[in-house]
Formats: sequence, structure tokens, C-alpha cells
Amino acid sequence: MKQVAVQSPSAYNALVQHAAVWGPFPADVLMLADADRVDFLQRMTTNDINRLRPGESCVTVLTSPTAKIVHVFTVMADTDILWLLPAPGEGAALERHLRGQIFFMDKVRVSRPDTPFSRLRVVGPHSAQVIETAGIPSLPALDGSWLRIGENLVLRQDVYDLPGYELLVPFASVEEWRSRLDAGALDEATYTARRIELGRPAPSAELTGEYNPLEAGLAWACADNKGCYTGQEIIARQITYDKVTRTLVGLRSATQLAAGAVVEAEGREIGRVTSVAFSPALQAPVALAILKRPYNATGTAVVVNGVEATVTTLPFVG
Repeated sequence: MKQVAVQSPSAYNALVQHAAVWGPFPADVLMLADADRVDFLQRMTTNDINRLRPGESCVTVLTSPTAKIVHVFTVMADTDILWLLPAPGEGAALERHLRGQIFFMDKVRVSRPDTPFSRLRVVGPHSAQVIETAGIPSLPALDGSWLRIGENLVLRQDVYDLPGYELLVPFASVEEWRSRLDAGALDEATYTARRIELGRPAPSAELTGEYNPLEAGLAWACADNKGCYTGQEIIARQITYDKVTRTLVGLRSATQLAAGAVVEAEGREIGRVTSVAFSPALQAPVALAILKRPYNATGTAVVVNGVEATVTTLPFVG
């Protein structure tokens, strides 16, 4: 878990007032094909893959038998395949896991595109205008809607990550696309600060194998109207009987906390800090943490490495 401080006030201003571009990064895009592709993912992950129609997507979680997070990824439904967008650096591991779950009767194939992709994410209140000016048609005003434009995929995501548009473009054309996007570059420190302000969990921070989706702020990615999947009984029981014993919260403190630090209350360990930053909007240090009940209640006083902090409702800002 990295310590991050805001590096660029101009990047933050562009992000909250206009738009900014995060990336480019390599994209480990996977494809699921053949007749059983939907049923295959439906029985393995938390969200309702059956409901997706071409041009729609969802974020889903592959969980362990104990309901811990194994992989979080986006599923984009096309006419004859499912496009899978794993978290950065997790493509190979997800591919291995999926291949290991294919039974001999399953009609499903896991593959990669012939042409490698790069990712660009356009975020901010005017991100729609930026991508339209770059020549991308308007997407439906629905979270998860996406378009295939030639070799390019354009995805709208409002609830997951920073709100905006994910562009998946061939590696060879990524610089051309970047030049067409009339928005400044978003550095990692500014990205992290805004993510924490909005209370958004991220891979390698909150979305890790230490937590389940309900604990890490992804309850909205767990459909309650579908059949069994690995870990489903535990997740359903926690929802039905209010047994989620720890949740994602915000922390306010006078000085910046340390990511990974133990959080204490009444002399006992109650959780850990997962992400930290300095908030330009609040002009104060902020952090995300996953804390046990009842210490996750707003206003609770806690201690982190001797520093006093207060539990805060998420998001920090709207």
C-alpha cells in the first residue's frame, strides 16, 4: 500500500471542473466465447451476468469458498462473446483461474484479442463532451453502457472507479487517441486523492483477498436474485441476517495516516487503514479503512499509530 500526496493542483482542478485522462496503461483484456460463456460466469461470480444484453456491462467479483475477493473485473456483453476487463496486472491470473474452472462438458473458450489493447480513462464532469469531441458517439446515459467502434471499445462507468469513460484502444493507436482527447493528464497522486474523496475502493488497496465484497464496499456488485456461485451462501447469509461485521469507512485526522496501519479503539485492534491522501477539496488528510462493528459508526474516535482520527461517512465529498 503506497503513501500518496497530491502532486498537481492543476490536474485536480481539471478533474473536478472539466476532465482529465488517466493512463494510458496496458489492458489485459480477455474474451469468453461459445454457448456456455454466460452460464460459466454466472455460476462463478457475484453479479447477474444473465441479465446483460449486448451493449451492457457490469462489475462482478470472483470470490473464494469463504467469500473473500479473488478478482474484481468488468464484464461487457457483445453479441457472441463476453469481454472481460480485469484489474491492472491481474489478467494472467484471472485467465488461469477461469481456465482451471472449465469442466469437460462446458462449451466455453477463454482467449485474448489478436491485437493488444491499451486503456485510457476520461474522468470529470465534462468527460462526455471530451470523448464526443474526439469522435466517439454519445453513449446511453446509463452506468455500464458501452460501444464497439471499429477496433475500439468505449465503456461508461459511474459507480466503479472514478466516474467517466474507459477507452480500450489498440496499443498501436493509443498515442493518436491520447492526442484527440482534449483534457490534461491525471497523475497517480491526484487520482488517489479523488478516489478517496469519493469513497471508491480499488484493487490492491481495499479490493484484496483479505476482505469480502460486502466489507470492501462492493455490495452493489452482489446480486441477490441469482442462483449459487462460489461463496454465495456466506454472502447471502451476511446480507439476510445483518452479519457484515466490518465495513469500508472514511477517516479524518489532523495529520496524514499510514496505509496499512492498524486502527485501534478502546485498546483493541479494530481494522486497518487501506488508502491515504491529502484532500484538496477538504484541505485535510483523508483515509479509507475497513473497520469492525460497532467502531465503524460515524463519529467514532479511533487511534492510528498514536494519531487520533474520527470515523466519517463516505463519500467525503459529493
